[in-house]
Amino acid sequence: MQVVDMDWFIPIGAAIAFGLGALGAGIAMARIGSAGAGTVAERPETFGYMLIFLAIPETIAILGFVIAAMILVMI
Repeated sequence: MQVVDMDWFIPIGAAIAFGLGALGAGIAMARIGSAGAGTVAERPETFGYMLIFLAIPETIAILGFVIAAMILVMI
């Protein structure tokens, strides 16, 4: 039976973890940002809330980066 060298799976897994996390955060921020721009245009006092709502999806991208770093440290 032949042993498969799996060293190339690790960076691909890290790239998928970070890439999909960043993609999901980007899609969420695009939708929240466009809705937030309309809301702030009508009611400027909601700017603080919109800023917080835009920051929440960014944590998904940060989590993907942390997971990718943990995967790469396993090497």
